[in-house]
This record gives sequence, C-alpha cells and structure tokens, in this order.
Amino acid sequence: MNDSNHSQGIAESADADTINRLVYDQKNYYRSGATRSIAFRREQLSRLYEAVRRFEAGLMAALKQDLNKPEKESYALEIGLALNEIRFARRHVRRWSKPRRVKTPLTHLGASSRIVPEPLGTSLVIGPWNYPVNLMIMPMVAAIAAGNTVVMKPSEMAPATSAVLTRLIGETFRPEYIASVEGGAEVSERLLKQPFDHIFYTGSSVVGRIVMEAAAKQLIPVTLELGGKSPCIVHKDANLELAAKRIVYGKMSNAGQTCVAPDYLLVHAEVKQQLLERMAATVESFYGSDPIANPDYVRIVNDKNYRRIVGYLGEGRIAFGGQTDDVARKIAPTFLEGVTLQSKVMQEEIFGPVLPVLTYERTEEIYATVQANAKPLALYVFSGNPRFQDEIVGRIPFGGGCVNDTIVHPGNPNLPFGGIGTSGIGSYHGEHGFKAFSHYKGILKQSHRFDLPFRYPDSKRGLALIRKLLR
Repeated sequence: MNDSNHSQGIAESADADTINRLVYDQKNYYRSGATRSIAFRREQLSRLYEAVRRFEAGLMAALKQDLNKPEKESYALEIGLALNEIRFARRHVRRWSKPRRVKTPLTHLGASSRIVPEPLGTSLVIGPWNYPVNLMIMPMVAAIAAGNTVVMKPSEMAPATSAVLTRLIGETFRPEYIASVEGGAEVSERLLKQPFDHIFYTGSSVVGRIVMEAAAKQLIPVTLELGGKSPCIVHKDANLELAAKRIVYGKMSNAGQTCVAPDYLLVHAEVKQQLLERMAATVESFYGSDPIANPDYVRIVNDKNYRRIVGYLGEGRIAFGGQTDDVARKIAPTFLEGVTLQSKVMQEEIFGPVLPVLTYERTEEIYATVQANAKPLALYVFSGNPRFQDEIVGRIPFGGGCVNDTIVHPGNPNLPFGGIGTSGIGSYHGEHGFKAFSHYKGILKQSHRFDLPFRYPDSKRGLALIRKLLR
C-alpha cells in the first residue's frame, strides 16, 4: 500500500484544495470496496504493527523531544499499548465482523433476522499532544479493523511526534486509504468542514464542543474522548502503602498530563496524614529528592499550560512539593491542602502534577463532593471492603476506572474506554472501538414460500390475530 510519492504525508501547508482532494480520493477508495475484506484489514493491521516497531526509536526520540518522556514511560504508556491494541484487533477482527443471528418474533413467521456490521466510511481522527502516539494509533486501529479509510490530524503541540507519525503513515499506506495531515488550528478547521462519515476527537472539552458543533452542521456522528475532574477516593480500610504507590504513579506519570489521572484526592480524615506521608516517600523513591532536577521527569508541554498550573499553587497550602523551574517548564509533584470546592483548582481539570487533597468522614460527603462537578472521565476507589467498593462504583456516574489502582484500565482491550456527559461521548478499545467505527444494519430475511395474509388490509381476521401476537 505504500507509495514513495507520498512518503512524507501531507505537510502543514495543506490548503483547502489539497484537503478537498484528499477526502474526495478517500471516499472514492472506500466506495471501491477495497477496504471491506477481512484479509485486507488484517494485512493492514500487520503493516501498521511492523511500521510502529520499525519507527520505535524515532517515536521514542520524538516523545523525549516534545515532552521529555523517558523510554520506559514512552513504551509502557504509548508504544507498547498501541502494539498490544493492534495485535488484539488483528486476532479478533474476523469474529467482530461476522453477521450475528438474532431471534425473530412470531409476527414474522418464516423469517430470519441478523445484524450486519459495516464500516462508517471515511473517518477523521484528531489526536492530542499528551499521549500523541497511543491516542493517535489506537483510534486508527479501530478504524482499520472496521474497514474505514482514515484522515489523521496529529497535534501541533507535539510537533516532533507529529512529524514522525506522519512519516510512518506516509511510508506505510497510500493517502487515499490512510493519510496524516499536519498543521495548526486552521488545518483542523478546514478538515472539520469536510463531509466525513465519522469524527473521532481526543482532547479538551472546550475543543470537543467546537468539534461537535462543526459535526452537527453536517449531521456527522462523533466520538469524543474528553476529560474532567477524576476523583481518587481512599477509605480508612485501604492498604495505604499500596495506595500511595499507585496514586503517585497514576497522578505523576507524564507529569500529570493524563486525561485519566486522579485530579483530586478524597481521603478519609482518619488516614489522611498517614497516606500523605507514604505518598511523599513514594515521590522521593520514584523521582529523587529533587524531582525537577531528574533528567527523566516529564516537563509541561508549553508555557501557557505551565503558567496555568503554577497558578494553582497559590490556592491552598502546599503540604508537599511546590518547586518549579520556569526555564525547564517543570513542576515538582505537589500535594495541596486547604482548598474548597469553590477554589479554581477544584473547578478546572488540572492536567499537571498538582494534587488537591480533601477529606471526608461520612460516605454521603463523597457523593456530595464528586457530584459538585460534572461526570468525570475516571474514578478510583481504594478500599478493602467489597461492599464499599460496589457502593461507590454503583452510585457515582463516571466513564470508567479502577478499584485499588489508577489509570491502568485503558490498557485492557476488553474494556470500553470513554467518558459520560461532558467527559465524552462514545467509547472504544478492542471490540468497542470496532463498534465505534461501524454501523450495525438490522436485516430481516423473509420466506417467499408462503405468506401470512393477516397483515394486509383485506384480511377480515387480521386485527384479532395481530392483537393476540402483540400482547
């Protein structure tokens, strides 16, 4: 599928005419039926897998350049997860694609019914900067498995990674099948005016509204993976040593620039101090006594976000951390006490290594605190009591999460990943991703060997029979 004439993808200068032609060509290629066969889809997933492995060193270097990500974190949370998703899709796509028989009621005697998945068509995938490999490739895997063509738009805020991804795509696929378009907001605006069959966006809720508004003008279905204030609840019976490690890991990976990172800590008052002491020891174990001097500690993506996060430090009492480096754009892991629900740090998604700490004594206080904000993308609860765990999971609406862990649930391709309300629309990963990029046709096949006359207007006993059948 590769074509040396297009090996560098589509550059930042992509104007309206170039994008028009690209989408036109992709729609024609989709209509040709070339993407439909399972053999083709599996072959393309294999090509993508080999391309990611071939470009691994380049992707690692780009992630280091854009965000200062260390190799272990880049592989564990970006490249490795993407490779696992590709393998999983290739293994299961044949089963996912099969029509499924369903029951047929007596009113349709003689008929059989089935559900037939088909691709949506030509899809636009707009990715974020915080996990610019993982969150571009995973939706593309789902789109390929479902039989779509894809236009990708990597984030301009991770320019080195965007360039490597565009080269990877350009050297692996023909542009009429899969293409990567680089550029800033003006390129995204041009793309959003195109007649795509599906738009998949990962990023902020602010831009998510813009994407949804643009899609609504053409009645294009969307999948939105957004964010929110994800709580981390620690009950008094939790294993505090383990909780400390898993909370610090989930919050401080990628310097907190993770959509499913714990956004604030809600800990039982009886164990708050013990937990904070263990978390402080964990930070030192992970990053050293001076984290911002650690060469592998991730930096904040740009000056705007750095200044925004630093602004939160003055909203409460710093219980731990608080060191900053304006030149390196690094903020040490910080625990913030003395904040209220009205504090700005509790009104906005932090997306950085600052963790507000609130306490509770009664379970009802948990619900009041969490439900003061919109429905979160993730929720984490640490407790040794299954009844308490189930009560929290059952009573609070949220996208997905973990019991006695943080941020690892998106790594299971058998689980749907997505938000609810302002934290997202739709879900993906594994078969759920296949479904996100598919339409499910309901097909009823009726017998032509006999006919049941009761449904027709001239049937004298038709109404009586219909009443009996539809009771």
